[in-house]
Amino acid sequence: MDKIEKMHMMDKMLRELEDITNSQTSLLKKITQLEAENINLGNSLLEKRLPDIHEKIDEALIEATAVNKEFAEVREKFVTDNKLSEVLPEATNS
Repeated sequence: MDKIEKMHMMDKMLRELEDITNSQTSLLKKITQLEAENINLGNSLLEKRLPDIHEKIDEALIEATAVNKEFAEVREKFVTDNKLSEVLPEATNS
């Protein structure tokens, strides 16, 4: 795999990491909505279990966000080290 292919693969992976982050955010919103709706319903099972799910999804979101940021830095270093922004001006606009 040449350097340009590697950069394109990294770009694809960054998009997928962003998708994971967006999915986790969506899940967190849905869990929060269920927790709010259960305030009126008062179901003890949901009252007990939803906070655990909320916490796990929140932790996953924090981790996914961190990995996305760190991998973006790795990608930018790769582009800089291999002078790909000189070859492909759009390389800096992933």
